[in-house]
Amino acid sequence: MTQATIARVVVPKPSLAHEVRATLVVWEREMIRFQRDPARVVSSVVQPLLFLFVLGGGLGALVQAGTGGVDFLSFLFPGVLAMSVLFTAAFAGISMVWDREFGFLREMLVAPISTTSILLGKCLGGASVATIQSVVVLVLAGLVGVPYDIPMMLELLALLFLMSFMITALGLVLASRVKQVQSAMPLVQMIITPLMFLSGALFPLSRLPGWLTVVTHLNPMTYAVEPVRAVVFARLTISPEARAILDPGIWWGSYQVPVWMQVGVVIVSAAILLFAAVKLFARTE
Repeated sequence: MTQATIARVVVPKPSLAHEVRATLVVWEREMIRFQRDPARVVSSVVQPLLFLFVLGGGLGALVQAGTGGVDFLSFLFPGVLAMSVLFTAAFAGISMVWDREFGFLREMLVAPISTTSILLGKCLGGASVATIQSVVVLVLAGLVGVPYDIPMMLELLALLFLMSFMITALGLVLASRVKQVQSAMPLVQMIITPLMFLSGALFPLSRLPGWLTVVTHLNPMTYAVEPVRAVVFARLTISPEARAILDPGIWWGSYQVPVWMQVGVVIVSAAILLFAAVKLFARTE
């Protein structure tokens, strides 16, 4: 009777390089899923394009008098850019529900890597996919009176990536509390749609009712949308009066919040949401 050979299993020692590699693997998985689903690109940009050309074209003649002569489509373009990444990033995060239901999440969590590395890779993957898809909308800038300025385009992509990261992290927080796929879609619509409409993506932040001003200032999406609009409007030739109406910036009382601080709010919000997602997944799995 021969003695059975026992295979040695070597568990890698925890290290920063090992965690980074795990994060990159999760990111790569998101990119592969994106490449294998071209219909996802088409479906994700249809809604923003409808808002830009159908809603914008329909309302343009109605609101033109209040925009200081600025094409309403030019005003709407930054908000539509934000919308182009919003739902894609949210669904990237909430897709963790599918991973849980099919058992892939448990396989990842039992691996000798931290939950932080897994969820960080998920956020980076979701942000990358959403940013890549936003290029489809970005190339239409010339059709709505926005110049093809390379530095502007790079700034916009960086801002959209940060926004996508934050929303993907929010999707992960929601996914940690949802156990069934059927509940995921209504929850995303219930949370993400108000965030979009209350961010100033579709209307200026000036001349709002008091209660709406408070709500928009409490919405972290507002601090992600406004820098995008500021970058675009910096390249438009408009009067100071029109700029004050269409892009007044964000004010905390008598203090105008600079763009760099708005970006900081987005970064801090993304970090808090990612931290919350890590803690929630550690408790529920």
